[in-house]
Amino acid sequence: MSEHFDVAVLGMGPGGEVAAGRLLKAGKKVAVIERELIGGECAYWACVPSKTVLRPPEARTEVNRAAGVTGAELDWAETSDYRDYMIRHLDDKDQIDGYARHGAVVIKEEARITGPGQIRAGDRELSAEHIIIATGSAPVIPALEGLDQITAWTNRETYTATTLPERAVVVGGSAVGIETATFLARFGVNVTLIHRGDRLLEREEPRAGELAGNYLPEAGIDIRLGVNARRGRRAGGQSVLDLDDGTEVAADVVIFATGRTPRTQDLGFEQAGVIRGDRGQVQVDEHCRAGEKVWAIGDVTGIMAFTHVAKYQGKIAADAILGKPRRAFYEGIPRVVFADPEIAAAGLTQARADQEGLNTAAAEIDLAAAITRPWTYERDPRGHLGLLADTDRKVLIGAWAVAPMAGEWIHQASLAIRARIPIDTLRDQVAQYPTYNEAYQAALDKLDI
Repeated sequence: MSEHFDVAVLGMGPGGEVAAGRLLKAGKKVAVIERELIGGECAYWACVPSKTVLRPPEARTEVNRAAGVTGAELDWAETSDYRDYMIRHLDDKDQIDGYARHGAVVIKEEARITGPGQIRAGDRELSAEHIIIATGSAPVIPALEGLDQITAWTNRETYTATTLPERAVVVGGSAVGIETATFLARFGVNVTLIHRGDRLLEREEPRAGELAGNYLPEAGIDIRLGVNARRGRRAGGQSVLDLDDGTEVAADVVIFATGRTPRTQDLGFEQAGVIRGDRGQVQVDEHCRAGEKVWAIGDVTGIMAFTHVAKYQGKIAADAILGKPRRAFYEGIPRVVFADPEIAAAGLTQARADQEGLNTAAAEIDLAAAITRPWTYERDPRGHLGLLADTDRKVLIGAWAVAPMAGEWIHQASLAIRARIPIDTLRDQVAQYPTYNEAYQAALDKLDI
């Protein structure tokens, strides 16, 4: 006999959790279905553990660079213990109990859509007025000859490791690759980062990738650009990659940070009229609708695969189900790489603005030359800020920063872009002295607009 619900949520990562919580609060009868751990990839194997283990090295760097402070030491055993606390020791019992207390039916099974409004989860048959697809994504490991001969890790093995390797190769020069290399190198691992592209962070402004490439070697990271792994093999107990430039690199582990793919295969989505795109993503409209009374949120949509976007889409979908539809708006959403220093961006890059045919003006400032805060924050201060404006509309459309705490103060640019605040209004803003936010005033004054 089929159990009926107002809403069934397939996948309980951050997006699914936000949607389920909003619907339960509104009094809906909700089934939450998760094949692994409630909280998803972010809570256990990605965002939370990675940022937890990146913080101690960041703090040590702050101490070492501040005048008159010494003695900061890293303790991997204590860090990993705290990391395990933050990821709940890979145990979601409290989350299961919490949802049950709030009236949800919690099902820990692989689920498959079998027809419009119909779901099979394990040996249970469910029907639901609405279905929210939040099945996330899976890591991509490129086809590589000899892959089975090497010790290959993804983010899961990396961020749940109890013992760190002595040597590691990180494959990939995107945000995940840079964060992973930074974490390991700061904890004393000998790290080589290889990337097939000719610059890091290829989706961001070239200048941001250039600066990242300047700072990463400070942590002892050997960066090799424009090379690709041709073959993997075992030699002397080590994992060896033969590269297409004729060189090789050996390590204890090879960590693939080569992207993720939407998790949509063999889950029966087509039975509910869902259309998948050329990258396997679930196609959605501006309300996150994927079909008749079917919704999709998070990585599975292929739209800005960030936790904060999944949570935002969870609100969009839940509100639509509750009869309060609003359109998702993706302009100006922040993007942060928790490197050392942090790398942050929001809005369009110059290349994207050119593709859209926009007339633009850009400005970049060296923070240490423009404002006081970098000098009060650290010796030999680091940091740059870049802005991009639409000269016709006279609004900010893009920003990037490579600097301490950039992930915190990029939000001023994010809000300006999303709200389309006029440049004249931004220039009239009064920033606290001395703060990094003052950099915006200096950069805005350089804009030729």
